[in-house]
Amino acid sequence: MKLDIYRRPEPQHKLSFMAVPAGQMVPQEVTNVDWRVVANNLELDAESACITEYQIQHPGRQIREKGYAITSVLHQLEASD
Repeated sequence: MKLDIYRRPEPQHKLSFMAVPAGQMVPQEVTNVDWRVVANNLELDAESACITEYQIQHPGRQIREKGYAITSVLHQLEASD
């Protein structure tokens, strides 16, 4: 599935990522948060258990339920300087 990937900074120098099907708008409930696009039209396996480079668990299920998939608070990545 082709996905657009967004990133936002979190407390304690962590990062969250959000995957949205390519070409779709960022869902309204997240537009008031500081998301920045990091990749467009990326071919990723949304049916995998995890998109490891973004630590998005069960992306296919999340996209079906919410229209997007997001990194869990438990799996946020360390921000590199």
